Amino acid sequence: MGKKGKRDKKGKGAEKTLAKMEKKVSRRAKKEEEDLEALIAEFQSLDAKKTQVIESSCPPPSPRLNCSFCAHPERDELILFGGEYFNGQKTYLYNELYIYNIRKNSWAKLDIPNPPPRRCAHQAAVVPTAGGQLWIFGGEFASPNGEQFYHYKDLWVLHLATKTWEQIKAPGGPSGRSGHRMVACKRQLIIFGGFHESARDFIYYNDVYTFNLDSFTWSKLAPAGMGPAPRSGCQMIPTPEGNIIIYGGYSKQRIKKDVDKGTLHTDMFLLKAEGTGKEEDRWSWSRLSPSGVKPSPRSGFAVAAAPNNRCLLFGGVQDEEEEESIEGDFFNDIYFYDIGKNRWFPAQLKGPKSERRKRRRGRQAEAEAAGGEELQLPPPQGPLEIVKEVVAEDGTVMTIKQVIPAAAEDKDRSGSEEEEEEEEEEGGALGQPVEPCPRSSAMVAVKHGVLYVYGGMFEVGDRQVTLSDLHSIDLHRMDQWKVLLEMDPKTQEWLEESESDEEEDGDVEGAEGGEEEEEESSEEESEDEEGEQQHPAVQPGEAQAQYLARTEQYWLGLARSHMGPEAKDKKVLKVAHAMAKTFYEDPIQTS
Repeated sequence: MGKKGKRDKKGKGAEKTLAKMEKKVSRRAKKEEEDLEALIAEFQSLDAKKTQVIESSCPPPSPRLNCSFCAHPERDELILFGGEYFNGQKTYLYNELYIYNIRKNSWAKLDIPNPPPRRCAHQAAVVPTAGGQLWIFGGEFASPNGEQFYHYKDLWVLHLATKTWEQIKAPGGPSGRSGHRMVACKRQLIIFGGFHESARDFIYYNDVYTFNLDSFTWSKLAPAGMGPAPRSGCQMIPTPEGNIIIYGGYSKQRIKKDVDKGTLHTDMFLLKAEGTGKEEDRWSWSRLSPSGVKPSPRSGFAVAAAPNNRCLLFGGVQDEEEEESIEGDFFNDIYFYDIGKNRWFPAQLKGPKSERRKRRRGRQAEAEAAGGEELQLPPPQGPLEIVKEVVAEDGTVMTIKQVIPAAAEDKDRSGSEEEEEEEEEEGGALGQPVEPCPRSSAMVAVKHGVLYVYGGMFEVGDRQVTLSDLHSIDLHRMDQWKVLLEMDPKTQEWLEESESDEEEDGDVEGAEGGEEEEEESSEEESEDEEGEQQHPAVQPGEAQAQYLARTEQYWLGLARSHMGPEAKDKKVLKVAHAMAKTFYEDPIQTS
């Protein structure tokens, strides 16, 4: 009894501390949110001028992060809503709705009257009711300078059959937040965690709410047992039995004034319903200890339901926090979690069938040539690291590392075969595996057993690269990635912070969602400015090593200016050499 009483007191003490912190954050955030409410209202008045549904074919969406990406429950379509884009100076928020047609590999923009306000880091879930519904809860709106935040606590539904938005106003729901997780499970939406942030304070949540899709009512659960610590960005999985699994996530704590320490969570919990899926059910938390090979600690990973009673985790980043800087290791791997077996395992790409047949035939021929003697195969190779260089429109070379995991079959190839594959790679022929570059905050969806990965971000020094590419892979075959849409370097814009001082007065327009005319003009200005900069010319007959030795200091200065003073010298040197190499090989492309 004594131990239990202590635990109860400790739990109540934690609840009181959490309530005090929430009150403090709410008080400080109120003024910020009042300032932003006027801006949001202005944008909503512009949206209110839309009176009819307009669906039009369009280019792929511009780069953005923290949007929602869901599979249509009845059609071969993927639905993208909202998101944000940061170009180094301004934050742009969106409430655009895009439809990706899987069969046609084409995009359409859907303008519907009275949409939800612009937002990012919200959550969306689809249900098959009445031709399909897309439910959206919460998220955040940020000021153009990214220093003020408004956290939504509104609930919306998009009726896919009639193409109409509807705001559902029901009392008793979660407080305003972003970074939470939401799933549809047995005629209810279940929401867990998230965070609320003001300019100076933040708070993370571990509460659980349900929204009944029949009665349109909110309920706050009070599960028994010890549940997960407060966090955002975790993996949330519904099981066929109506239970919920939570894995990982991220939170931070204030160590001292202006110093925060982040935590990458790697624990796993089961939230079990003790009943038949009704509102009066009792729920309980229990800790899971899965077997197998777990993902390495990371944040910013994407999750989706997978075939065969599994779910998957893709990508993410592991930040290495130093005294005054953060360096991130980005991932592009896939891990599966088998719900029935409570087991993690990494995905293995098998490679195209034709390549596997070639390898088998090659081994057989070698064995026959050896006079029937047993052929001694070399030991299996480890992961293959490939370094790719993408040249942005402003001349910056972004170096992308890709780690190709060893395939399940033999990977033995002769040197001449590898050279042929490298030559064929640019033409898209069979060769080096093409897969998404390492990234965090990617958007993923699964339809008909195929995983679609859209966008995400990675960092080069102080520069954030926001992606807009689209890849897919068949989760049944696991043979190879398909590139449905390449990243366009022309869409990459990055403005240094020092350049923004004179422009702060006009920043309010930036939060409107990045009007196309404004974006185009800024891109043209960027191109014009960079066009005036002359890189050191390659002299006739000059070898690459000679050119690098002669111009190294110039490229080091250019790389440092793009990557910022916090970037490590080793990384700056690497990028500088890559820029020099790219310019040497193709002066027109980089100048």
